[in-house]
Amino acid sequence: MTDKPTVAILGPGGIGGLLAALLSRSGHRVICLAREATADALRGDGIRVRSGRFGDFDAAVEADTELREPVDACLITVKHTTLDAALTRVPPAMLGDALVVPLLNGVEHPAELRTRYAPELVAPATIRVESTRVRTGAGEGVVIEHGSPFAEIDLAGAATVRPRLDTLAAALSAAGVTTRVVDDEAAALWAKMGFLAPFALLTTRYAVPIGEIRTRYRPELEALVAETAAVSRACGAPADPARSLARYDMFPPGAKSSMQRDAEAGRALELDAIGGALLRAAERHGVPVPVTARLVEELGGSLG
Repeated sequence: MTDKPTVAILGPGGIGGLLAALLSRSGHRVICLAREATADALRGDGIRVRSGRFGDFDAAVEADTELREPVDACLITVKHTTLDAALTRVPPAMLGDALVVPLLNGVEHPAELRTRYAPELVAPATIRVESTRVRTGAGEGVVIEHGSPFAEIDLAGAATVRPRLDTLAAALSAAGVTTRVVDDEAAALWAKMGFLAPFALLTTRYAVPIGEIRTRYRPELEALVAETAAVSRACGAPADPARSLARYDMFPPGAKSSMQRDAEAGRALELDAIGGALLRAAERHGVPVPVTARLVEELGGSLG
């Protein structure tokens, strides 16, 4: 992998669009893979970013409906609810020996991806950011609003691809995203889950932003953080509930989870990938999670 890797991004939405724009601005060749209408908009008008941290800027990217040439890395940034359909845009034969870097919510998707692509090339990542693709009119391209005061990625993968992960991490960091390579995949995924599950479940259930959750609903927030930490530890991953709570307090009070935004827009929820996965892990290890179970049931019925 060169110092300026070519990167494909499957799903140029809130997260994928932000990363595509930042990498393009940093001098990388970026190929966004999306539906025809989105690909046309990207080819014609590019990506416009509105960000307090990164500034407001426009970025040109390439776009297609399917990967048609080798790349150095493919970042998968679609919702878990659309993953199966989206993966048809990345044929394994065309991907070759590129890194497959899923930035999906949940903890179960790496195993699924390793049945489709070379297992050692699948390098799961977690991202901490609030970034949204906003609806626009004709001729405006793809517009991304980045709202959080940070954008951080942890990459994990096999030792055999560690030099390539280091190169990708350096490229993302140079583009403005604080990125590190970590040794423990499970720890990275559960660290994200420990933060995401309480945030997503509570903001979606009560239809309020994080500011109200961390004040009006703080006892439930603390209970969910404790339950998620207990499941994480049972799965062999460390947990730091205090750090998760501190992150909620750092967020702008108006911040919403992506699940909450999906609910507001009438889109399918990643309830199974987040709440369902947490319940399944808790059941496997005999960890009681009553608050989680109640919220998941209230949001969408019991998940097995």
